[in-house]
Amino acid sequence: MGKEEAVEDLLRRHAPQVLGALLRRYGHFDAAEDAVQEALLAAARQWPESGTPDNPRGWLIRVASRRLTDLLRADEARARREETAARLELRETRAAPSDDDTLTLLFLCCDPVLAPAARVALTLRAVGGLTTAEIARAHLVPEATIAQRISRAKQTLKDRRFHQPGPGDRDARLATVLQVLYLIFNEGYTATSGPDLHRADLAREAIRLTRAVRRLLPREGAVTGLLALMLLTEARSAARTGPHGELIPLDEQDRTLWDAAAIAEGTALVEEALTEGSPGPYQLQAAIAALHDEARRAGDTDWPQILALYDLLVAQSAGSPDPMAELGRVVAVAMVHGPESGLAALAALEPRLHHHRLEAVRAHLLERTGATEAALTAYRTAARLTLSVPERHYLETKAARLTK
Repeated sequence: MGKEEAVEDLLRRHAPQVLGALLRRYGHFDAAEDAVQEALLAAARQWPESGTPDNPRGWLIRVASRRLTDLLRADEARARREETAARLELRETRAAPSDDDTLTLLFLCCDPVLAPAARVALTLRAVGGLTTAEIARAHLVPEATIAQRISRAKQTLKDRRFHQPGPGDRDARLATVLQVLYLIFNEGYTATSGPDLHRADLAREAIRLTRAVRRLLPREGAVTGLLALMLLTEARSAARTGPHGELIPLDEQDRTLWDAAAIAEGTALVEEALTEGSPGPYQLQAAIAALHDEARRAGDTDWPQILALYDLLVAQSAGSPDPMAELGRVVAVAMVHGPESGLAALAALEPRLHHHRLEAVRAHLLERTGATEAALTAYRTAARLTLSVPERHYLETKAARLTK
């Protein structure tokens, strides 16, 4: 990794922490975010030449705090802001707190004053560092809708003072926090766009933050289940791409490349999570991931048990259907009862899911039935719909093989 790339990676990791520190001290979401961006730009210019400071996070907080002071002074209510700025200058000299400001920011962005959809969008932007377009794709909604949610959320939080939430408030925000962490992880594990299938920085950050939440709530089954799910999924990352970045599907992966330590930890966490109250969606998905990871060969996979878990997962979410969980169930149905049964289940899901993965599953099942022309059309449709370069290349390769 070159010097500039190392600096960029360091800044990406520190950005949420710096924003969290400013928000916790001063509030003013929009102004604080602008100040952090200017501090990041200054570091990107200076550090490759002058070297990284001994305390990069403290450097960024100091520079961002000074810029925030300038921004507040320039506000229309000049007299009132001058008084605030004077207090900020005094606080700036104090040592940076030892608590994890990224975690603080995570909970604060899930303020109950915001609508649930706005909490998710804002947290993905401020903590996860995702672009508006990436968030929109993760939610399967137009980019303009996400941009509006983020803008309104910032406006709502503009002048609120931030404090670490108490135990009761923290529990009330937990469902949104876990949803956000899972979305960040998913964007890292399988990027929705771009040249790379895997964004390791996002996946690692989601796992780190989930560990931090679990330290706060060690007996919460949903938190334990989500951490297990992330570890068991990320354990396969080294085997998911070939030497040229090409996608390798689960049943074709070299399982000796899987992370045995992560699988062992994840499996132990699944067992623990299933004892912590009634299993919810994260615990059930983690149990499914564990069954995949425990199979030494693709042919050893316990598909009947996986189908039973998917049946529970889909039934549990009947009031708020999860189309991706239902698509996973379609694959399990096909593996247990045959591709024709899978296609019938897919037809029932189709009106509620418009996504390239539905077309990819359709293509695979059609190919298994021998419907080559229909499979070819579905592979090409899936390739056209995806914005991920590795996924598109994989689907195009599958289509090309059917024409030979």
